[in-house]
Amino acid sequence: MDKPVVIYTDHIMNKTLCYNFAKGADSPMCHINNFRAYNKTIATYGVLRGTFELIKKVNNFFYMDHGYFNQSKREFINNRTNVINMDGYFRIVFNNFVHNGKGDYPDDRLKKLNLNILEQKKLGDYIILSEPSEEMKKIHNQANWVNETKKILTTYSDRELVVHNKFSKTKLDDLLKNAWAFVSLQSTAGFKAMIGGVPAYFTDESLKNISKIEDIENPKIDYKIFNNLAYGQWTLDEISSGEAWENISKNI
Repeated sequence: MDKPVVIYTDHIMNKTLCYNFAKGADSPMCHINNFRAYNKTIATYGVLRGTFELIKKVNNFFYMDHGYFNQSKREFINNRTNVINMDGYFRIVFNNFVHNGKGDYPDDRLKKLNLNILEQKKLGDYIILSEPSEEMKKIHNQANWVNETKKILTTYSDRELVVHNKFSKTKLDDLLKNAWAFVSLQSTAGFKAMIGGVPAYFTDESLKNISKIEDIENPKIDYKIFNNLAYGQWTLDEISSGEAWENISKNI
């Protein structure tokens, strides 16, 4: 595959990730306002400021966003997301927005993360419904995701359903303490839940293989997918050095 053209915007997060990706992959860069070669493979960060509309026009793309584990610190205030630092991990996905967890990778990168992975919980009072952001609802055409997912869940469980999003007053960590399961469209918080011993379920087609909602009262966490996800996320240094591109390009 040819090196992707790295498409950047004027947003600092996008520019930073894109610059480091281009450096590591030895790829050309192009501002989104100047790009017209839709037959080319592209790489970019995020889905705002025209990047999602561009992704829909090309055949192949590499998508960058926050990682699955040990993400950079963020705070969510007044419907705004503020990035505190960029010391964490960022995912890089080919032709999708999130990895499907498939693969047979070793556990070396997972071990480096020093995660406190808990055994699966045997008790829980409610099911957390992680409401997608407005951007994700539009991208996945899921404007009524919460109500539609509630209908599905009530078919398989009579547990209380607690709706949560990143701007909720109650922190997710506090909710997870007494949760039976975590359900989302495609939120990476689902993997955080699994680390804490709470089984996670996804409605997005690319993630449905991880677990089936119809089995929500007989859950089982597949911890092996953590190895695969750890090989799908990288630090800025690993991206800039070319280590990320070397691994990704040979495993497409």
